[in-house]
Amino acid sequence: MPGIEKRLARYPQLYSRVGFVHHYKPLSVDEQAFVLARHWPHLRLGATDDFVTTEAIAAITRATNGNFRLTTRLVDQIERVLEINQMTTVTKEIVEAARENLVIGIM
Repeated sequence: MPGIEKRLARYPQLYSRVGFVHHYKPLSVDEQAFVLARHWPHLRLGATDDFVTTEAIAAITRATNGNFRLTTRLVDQIERVLEINQMTTVTKEIVEAARENLVIGIM
């Protein structure tokens, strides 16, 4: 979060417990594809040349903007949406529903 260091500095007892701050760079396209490939069996994604799968991967990439933590959270939420709705295929609409449930910002 931008500016959190200055905010924490106002609370010395809390600030003294924060060891360090590290800014992670966003995942590259290849790294994002690798992370999603690891989740493919759980998400039941089809072949990468399938249009629906390509569209779903693109929606995940757009929603997370390369943020690893957000990617894993979104994948977990997608699995939840699939299970609740008793669906087997990840689509762009499923990704958007999962994103809306996470309240991660405007896409």
